[in-house]
Amino acid sequence: MCHSCFLSFHSSLPLLSSFLSLSLTQSSVPRSLWLGCSSVAESLCALRCLQSIPSTRAHNQNTSVMESQNHVDDLSPKKTTVLTKLSNGPVMTGSRKRPSEGNCDKEKEKEQCIALFDQWSETDQVEFVEHLISHMCHYQHGHINSYLKPMLQRDFITALPAQGLDHIAESILSFLDAQSLCSAELVCKEWQRVISEGMLWKKLIERMVRTDPLWKGLSERHQWEKYLFKNRTTEVPPNSYYHSLYPKIIQDIETIEANWRCGRHNLQRIQCRSENSKGVYCLQYDDDKIISGLRDNSIKIWDKQSLECLKILTGHTGSVLCLQYDERVIVTGSSDSTVRVWDVTSGEVLNTLIHHNEAVLHLRFCNGLMVTCSKDRSIAVWDMASPTDISLRRVLVGHRAAVNVVDFDDKYIVSASGDRTIKVTSTCEFVRTLNGHKRGIACLQYRDRLVVSGSSDNTIRKIKVWDLQAALDPRAPASTLCLRTLVEHSGRVFRLQFDEFQIISSSHDDTILIWDFLNVSTNGQSEGRSPSRTYTYISR
Repeated sequence: MCHSCFLSFHSSLPLLSSFLSLSLTQSSVPRSLWLGCSSVAESLCALRCLQSIPSTRAHNQNTSVMESQNHVDDLSPKKTTVLTKLSNGPVMTGSRKRPSEGNCDKEKEKEQCIALFDQWSETDQVEFVEHLISHMCHYQHGHINSYLKPMLQRDFITALPAQGLDHIAESILSFLDAQSLCSAELVCKEWQRVISEGMLWKKLIERMVRTDPLWKGLSERHQWEKYLFKNRTTEVPPNSYYHSLYPKIIQDIETIEANWRCGRHNLQRIQCRSENSKGVYCLQYDDDKIISGLRDNSIKIWDKQSLECLKILTGHTGSVLCLQYDERVIVTGSSDSTVRVWDVTSGEVLNTLIHHNEAVLHLRFCNGLMVTCSKDRSIAVWDMASPTDISLRRVLVGHRAAVNVVDFDDKYIVSASGDRTIKVTSTCEFVRTLNGHKRGIACLQYRDRLVVSGSSDNTIRKIKVWDLQAALDPRAPASTLCLRTLVEHSGRVFRLQFDEFQIISSSHDDTILIWDFLNVSTNGQSEGRSPSRTYTYISR
C-alpha cells in the first residue's frame, strides 16, 4: 500500500467503524457492496456511498407498526395504546434527546404499560402476552423460557401434605433407593418429616427382604424380621431404628460376600460314630435340624444347635446314598436301587419306587417334579402328584459314566459324572462343560449363580466353588470359572449343601463339616469385598 493510500485509509477509520456498526445492526445493507470491493480505494468509495444511504431503522419500525396494526384491530383501546407505545419506541430524528432524558421516558412508558396491564383480566393479560411474544425473536424466547422455568417448579412433596395428601407424598418417596432417600431427607424439614412419619426406611428394608434371599436370611438370623411387615409384634420401633439398621445390614452383606470370596469361615465338626461301617453319604439341613444318610443303611436326624441325634430311620437294605426333604416328606435313594418316600414327622415309609438297575446315586424334587440319577448312566424324570402318587415321565441317557449327581431349576440342568466333568444344559441344548477336578465328582449343588462340587482329587479331598454366571459366557477363560477351592476333609467328599451363609459337607472320613461364612473372626485376616453384589449407602 502506498503512502497516500495509507493516509486515505487512516483518515477513513471512523467511517469504517460506522459502517461495521451499521452492517451488524441493519440487515438491509447489501453484502455485495462491501464484499465485492477489490481494493482499499474501492472500499473507501463504497463507504462514502453508504453514508448517503438513509437510516432504514425508522422505516423498518414503521413497517412493523403497520403490520402490527392489522393484528390489534380486535384488541381493546387500552391494549392498542400499550402496543403503540411498545411498537413506536425511540425513533431516530434529527434532534436527539440526551441519554438520561431518553431513559426517563422509557421508565415512564414502562410504568404506564404495567399500570394498564394490571387493570386487565387474567384472560386479557394472557392474550396480550401471547401476542407480544409472537413479535419476539428466538433469542428472546430463550431468555423468557429461562426466566419462567424456575417459576413453574413446585415442591410437590411439601404441597401434598398441606392438602391432606400425606399418603401420596409417602408413596412417591417410597420408590427411592437408600442413597436417594438419604438425599431426600436433607432437602428440608418437611421432606424429613414425610419420610420419618411414613416409615420409609422400614418399607425399604421390607422391600429388600421380600425380593432378596440374602436379606431374608439375615432378618431371620439376626431376629429383626419381627419388626417388619404387619402384625408381627406390638412394638414398632421409630423410623430412626430402621435408618440405623440399614447400614448394618449392608455391612453384614459385604462381610459375608468377602468371606465367601476370601475363604474365611468358622468350622464345626460332628462325629457320627457309626456302629457297623463308617461314612456319611448325604445330608440336608435347615435352621433346626440336619438329616443325614449313612453307609450303615440308616437315616439320622440331628439337632442343628446341640448337634445331638434326635431320630434314626431304618428300612433300606443298602447304603443311603442320597436324600432330600421338605415340610412333608423325606425322599431317599439307596445302593439297593430303590427310592423311598418317608413321612418327615413320624418316620413312616409312604412309597417305594423301583426303576433303576443299579444304585440310585442322587435325586432332587421341586414343584411336583423329581429327577433321579443312577450308576446305570441314566437320569429319570418323575411326576410327583402326591407322596403316594409318583409316576415316571421320561428317561435321559447320554453320559459316558455313572451320573453321580444332578441339580436343576427352571432354566438349567447341572449334572456331574464319573467322567470328571460338570455339564450345564438348558431345557433344549448343551451349554458348557466345567473342567477342574482330577477324579470323579461325587456331589454338586446348583443355586443362583454358583455351583459347588466335591470330589477326591488324588490325595487331596477338594470342594470347588464355580461361577456359573461366568460359565454361561463362552468368552470367559476356563481358568476364571473356579472361584475357590476348600481343602479340609481327609476322606472322599460324598455330599454337600450350601446357601448364602454356609456350606455343609459330609465325607468318608465320618465327619460333617460346617463352613460358616457369616460368623467369622477377622483377627489377623485382611478384609476384602466381593464384586458380585453392590449396595450404596450414604450416612447423614
